[in-house]
Amino acid sequence: MNTNVNLAAPAGVLAFLGTGFLFFIAALVLIQSVIVKKPVRAKVVLVVMLIIAGVYLSAILIFSFASQEKALALGAEKHFCEIDCHLAYSIVNTRQSKTAGNLGNQSTARGVYTIVTIKTRFDETTIASSRGNGLLYPNSRVLTLVDDRGNIYAPSAEGQRALQAAQSGGTALTTPLRPGESYTTDVVFDLPPEVKSATLLINEGEWVTHFIIGHENSPLHKKTKFQINLSPSPLALVDYNSLIRNRSAAQRKDLR
Repeated sequence: MNTNVNLAAPAGVLAFLGTGFLFFIAALVLIQSVIVKKPVRAKVVLVVMLIIAGVYLSAILIFSFASQEKALALGAEKHFCEIDCHLAYSIVNTRQSKTAGNLGNQSTARGVYTIVTIKTRFDETTIASSRGNGLLYPNSRVLTLVDDRGNIYAPSAEGQRALQAAQSGGTALTTPLRPGESYTTDVVFDLPPEVKSATLLINEGEWVTHFIIGHENSPLHKKTKFQINLSPSPLALVDYNSLIRNRSAAQRKDLR
């Protein structure tokens, strides 16, 4: 199974909370030692805090160095591990277009709009037996596309708004699901026409995940990405609006 962690999510969260609790207690003792003017005790507590931080940081780096870079093919799933369940993401389609939206709310790309269709699935086989059928609210997601030259792209705000206005962008990535449910979401990127391949990284947006042992967002941890293959000569390179205008002008010229 391809996941966004290489340590079980409950273990990573418990390690983070446990370490945070130890730090909190040590900080209270350190403050009390300073107030009552016990410098020796304060130094000992400070050394203990440094040791705890060093051990925790070492554990993060060990799991980061043990991780592997992966590029998943079309249809392959990447599981996001929650405490008692998994959300599975996959790329089900990629298409290109010069414009996004309909004629009333149309946006034209500076290069070529690459529209990636992402499927979100609540894997019912990964839930705890006591969880029930309640809704799961996905955490925030960050989407980053990197082309074959190493250039980085965020989703196009203009293209995304055009799709939403046309009600053709699918379901928002943060929409809650029940076990077994799924939906698709269209995400728009504005890429230069010469881009032929890219990778898409979907990861969590919460800052705290950068401090979880084994999490993809932790320092130096390798990523599980999706391979995006583009057409070498996309039809999207044709500016259809200009084509229609030129054709209309030619027809008017013929009528004369």
